[in-house]
Amino acid sequence: MQCPWRRRAPSTHPSGTAPPFAPTALPDVHTHGGAIPILATLKTVSRRESARRRPCFDASLHTPAAHDRTGGPVLNTNLADPSYPTRRSFLAGAGALGALVLAGCTAKNERDRGSAAAASAGSAAVASTGPATVRLGTMMTEDFLPGWVAQADVLFPGSVDVKISTFQSAQELSSALTSGDIDMAMTDPQVSASLTAGGTPVRLKWIALGATPEQGRFGIMVGPDSPIKTAEDLRGASIGVGSNTVPEYVMDRLLEIEGIGQGDFDKQEIKKLPVRYEMMTSENVGAAALPATLLALGEIDGCTTIMDDAHDAEGKNLSQSVVVVREAFEDAPGGEDAVEAIQRGWEMAAQAINSDPENYRALLVEKAKLPAPLAKTYPISQYPACTRPTCDMVQPQLDWMLERGYLKNALYFDEESGAFDPAH
Repeated sequence: MQCPWRRRAPSTHPSGTAPPFAPTALPDVHTHGGAIPILATLKTVSRRESARRRPCFDASLHTPAAHDRTGGPVLNTNLADPSYPTRRSFLAGAGALGALVLAGCTAKNERDRGSAAAASAGSAAVASTGPATVRLGTMMTEDFLPGWVAQADVLFPGSVDVKISTFQSAQELSSALTSGDIDMAMTDPQVSASLTAGGTPVRLKWIALGATPEQGRFGIMVGPDSPIKTAEDLRGASIGVGSNTVPEYVMDRLLEIEGIGQGDFDKQEIKKLPVRYEMMTSENVGAAALPATLLALGEIDGCTTIMDDAHDAEGKNLSQSVVVVREAFEDAPGGEDAVEAIQRGWEMAAQAINSDPENYRALLVEKAKLPAPLAKTYPISQYPACTRPTCDMVQPQLDWMLERGYLKNALYFDEESGAFDPAH
């Protein structure tokens, strides 16, 4: 279904002027499970291109002047790293496939050309009689549990040979997609939009978590002894957050629902989640915007969740994690069939988890590196059927990115193809 027509939006920045050029923004991958690997150290520091569609935009966010590509900092999501600032088989061999991808890129539109070399180097190479190799990338987070279950229980079809790579940071995962070292990834719409704007177009294939507001959560938390008891008390408070991240987006939207605007609180840039958590518990900041696992850990430690998107978003579904594919991979011979095979395995795994969640707790603890305080009690999500995110889910995030300067050119989301397209 096409995004509902609102009004053609000029591809401009809300200020009416082009913001200064900056490198492509690669936001933190703050999936619903958060960047789980670091949780153990916290106790130490206490979705083929379809016809052009009319853009689904909130036109109030745009002005007539055109501007350039995305901007913003490249953020590392390796929380344990001190430098952290926050799926039919293929028919050709490796060399032939690389050439086909390069040739295909010349026939695609302008936004694909920047990733032609990467597509040539990174598309899966398969023997004419063997399964297609599909390389999946993910962070160590609960959102990817169906992928791990499908691999462990051999649920992926025999037509694909699935290789799963785990990355410690959003920067590493995004770089692997850009270079063609991986073909698909579990990430979020913000990272996906930044990749596309930066020259590596991806398509959103299905929701990993977040088909409903109850699946996964982000929220605003305060420490055990905080005087902040209600959302209204956040007026004037300092709130720790990382810029151009899902926690920041959810925080902004939750506060807007309460009538609290950007000038009504002090947004403190704290990129490292362990530091952000510790500063919140020690009251060096009044509150912190955090992902699900840190909210769960904080609640064990006596902290209070003031607002979260599972309960306080007035029924709005604010956040999703998604499985994406590089357009160059899916458009190559055999690519579409390979993606469909991955999707079938993922869906079977999701059904298995939903039927007996506790049967997969040990795998979740191992793969997502859940710390001891959460290992036995952390709720295992119900995983959705493989459906593409809707425009109403994704477009508000793109508009927010433009409004904040994280995108320099407006993008709109094509719900039928899963691609991002520029406004024109």
